[in-house]
Amino acid sequence: MAPLALLVAAFLAYSVPPYLTLDPAQSRVPAPPGFAAHYWFLVGHILFGTIAIVGVILQVWPWLRRTHPVAHRRIGRVYVFGGAIPSALMALSIALFSPFGPAAGVLNVVAALLWLGFTIAGFRATRQRRYADHRRWMIRSFAMTMNTLLSRVYAPIAFIALGPHYPDQATLFPAASTLAGTMSLLTLLLLSQWWLDRRPAKKPASVR
Repeated sequence: MAPLALLVAAFLAYSVPPYLTLDPAQSRVPAPPGFAAHYWFLVGHILFGTIAIVGVILQVWPWLRRTHPVAHRRIGRVYVFGGAIPSALMALSIALFSPFGPAAGVLNVVAALLWLGFTIAGFRATRQRRYADHRRWMIRSFAMTMNTLLSRVYAPIAFIALGPHYPDQATLFPAASTLAGTMSLLTLLLLSQWWLDRRPAKKPASVR
């Protein structure tokens, strides 16, 4: 948990401060034409996303789940209704007007829909007391919460790999953004499924 928490803290420390000023000039994402409210949707997505990523880190912390189940349930509600769902809805709105090209836009729409669907499915499962299903869906929701972070990790690799083939920055940026987003989405979906399908190590007979 410690390395994951440090990685998330570093990501938030880099990503969030420019948007706390509420100054569109500080935005790292160019506003697309025809969507005047793009910046405010982006700010909402980032702020709700911050709640989501902090909340989901607490949710996957085994110690908290075991020793403080009431806190786990309450943080879970904050994650779902105060973080993941509103952030995913705003991400969906932003993706429809992506300044990084149609391919990146479609990819972001898919990622937002998956995040929204996994989260709602996980919440419904726990309301119906299907706790095994709840765990599986929320692991997938956790994976989608990490999508933006991992795509930023992949971005330099994508720029280096595609740089020789796209000498023009106007075409390189959309191509690299699409490649990084694709790599991130596939990595997270595959890793989360691997985690769910893996066989846990057998416990010693004394522990059983």
